[in-house]
Amino acid sequence: MRVSSLALSSLFALTLAACGTESTLDPAAGYGADPVLPAPRHTLLPTVNIADAAGWPQGRTPVAAPGFRVQAFAAGLTHPRWLYRLPNGDILVAETNAPPKPEGLDDGAGGGFRAWAQGLVMKRAGARTPSPDRITLLRDTDGDGVAETRSVLLENLMSPFGMALVGNTLYVANADAVVAFPYQTGQTRIEAEPRKIADLPAGRNHHWTKSLVASADGSRLYVGVGSNSNIGENGMDEETDRAAILEINPATGARRVYASGLRNPVGLAWQPDSGRLWVSVNERDELGNDLVPDYMTSVTPGGFYGWPFSYYGQTVDERVEPQDPALVARALRPDYALGAHTASLGLTFGEGTLFPVRYRGGAFVGQHGSWNRKPRNGYRVLFVPFVNGVPSGPPEDILTGFISAQDTAMGRPVGVQFDRTGALLVADDVGDVIWRVSPTA
Repeated sequence: MRVSSLALSSLFALTLAACGTESTLDPAAGYGADPVLPAPRHTLLPTVNIADAAGWPQGRTPVAAPGFRVQAFAAGLTHPRWLYRLPNGDILVAETNAPPKPEGLDDGAGGGFRAWAQGLVMKRAGARTPSPDRITLLRDTDGDGVAETRSVLLENLMSPFGMALVGNTLYVANADAVVAFPYQTGQTRIEAEPRKIADLPAGRNHHWTKSLVASADGSRLYVGVGSNSNIGENGMDEETDRAAILEINPATGARRVYASGLRNPVGLAWQPDSGRLWVSVNERDELGNDLVPDYMTSVTPGGFYGWPFSYYGQTVDERVEPQDPALVARALRPDYALGAHTASLGLTFGEGTLFPVRYRGGAFVGQHGSWNRKPRNGYRVLFVPFVNGVPSGPPEDILTGFISAQDTAMGRPVGVQFDRTGALLVADDVGDVIWRVSPTA
C-alpha cells in the first residue's frame, strides 16, 4: 500500500506532537529510517536561496526545546566550527575557515554557473573570511555554564577541524594533513612544532573540513574527507581517497580507505551502546528541493555508499557518466535520513545524567542549513532517539530560531559536543558563539 505524501506529513506531525515536541521540519524533505524519495527534478540553473549572515542582536539567543534553556558558553570567537572535550573537562574549539583557493583557481574556475553561485553563497554566508587557523581552549572553572578562561592552545595551523587526544598526544586534522602535538593535562598553550602523521587530500578543497576520531585503544585514527565536486564533474582523478573515511595508523602514517562513496562525511562519533562508528553525510545537489536527503549512518568497514554513481543505496544518478553497475550493486543504504540540503555537519551521542534518560545514547546533529532549497531547510540542532544502538523514532528539534524575522541568519550551528556536566555545547560559526543547552529542571 502506498501512503500519500499528505498522510505521511500528518503522521510525522502527530508523532512529534506525541513526543511533546513542536517541529518545524518539512516531512517532504525526507527524514527517518525509510524516507520517501521523490523523482529527480532537473533545472537549468541551481537554486540559490541563502540566508545572509547577520549575527545575533544584543540579547537574542536561539530557541531551546520545551524543558531546556540556552545560554552563551563563550562569545566573541571567530568562526568557531568544531568542538572537542579533553578528559579534564576543558573544551577545545577550532576557529577555522576554508583555506585559500589554489593559485589561478577562483570561485568560478572550472565549474561554470554552479561554481560561481557557490562562491556567491559562501561570501554571503560569511564563509570567505580568512581562516583564524587556531584552536582555542575554554575552561568553565566554577561550573556555571560560562567559560571563564580562554587561551590560544595552538595557532598558525592550516584550516584545522577535527581533534583527538590519545594519551599525551593531541592529533589535529588540518585541511591537508593530520599533525600531532605533545600535551599535558591542564596545559593552556602548546609551543611545540607540529609533527606530521599523514598527508590528506587537499587541492581544490571543494569540501575542506577533515573530521577526526580515534579508536578506543588509540591505535587507529579515522578521518572524514569530502569530495572535490558535486558528482565528479572535475574528473574522478581529483577524487582519489576522497568522499571517504580514511583509517590512519598514527605510529607509521600508513592510511587506507575504511569506507567510501560518502560525498561529504563530516561528523564522526562512536555510538556508545553498539560501539560502532557513525557518520553524518552531506549528499549531492541539483536534483530538486527534496533530493538527496543528507543522512547519518553506521559505518561498515569496506562499505561503499553510492557516491557519485547512486544515492541512498542503489538509486542511480543518471547524470553520472560513465556509470559503474558493479559498484552500484553493492551500494549500502544509509541508516537514517536527515532532510534534503540540511548540511548536517555536527554529530555526537547523548551522555551523562544531566539530560533526561531518554536522550542517553541518542544522536544530536548540528544542521548548518541549506543554500540551495526553497523553502530553506536545516538551521537547527536535531535529536534522534536510539534504542539498542539504532535509531528508534522521528527527529526532534533541540535548538532552533537561527533565522531572523528579516530572513537573515543570526547563526548557523556546526559542531556539537557535551561538556563535563552533561550539557550540550553547539558551535555557531556565524554568531561566533558557543551555545550551551541544559534542562530547565
